[in-house]
Amino acid sequence: MEREFDVGEYVDLMGLLVDLRLRDEYRVVVVANFERIMAIAQIVNSFELPDDVEAAPIFEP
Repeated sequence: MEREFDVGEYVDLMGLLVDLRLRDEYRVVVVANFERIMAIAQIVNSFELPDDVEAAPIFEP
């Protein structure tokens, strides 16, 4: 059975990994921002690309 991704747990574990102690008032905001990032990433990742698409070597607006 696959577990649902827990953003709060992720923030806590990554903080431990880089030895970063977040105060509670900052942790709430960090978790909220990661939840927004996750929502945006899900939209981007849901867009299917054909297998023959190549990255452009130079960005030209």
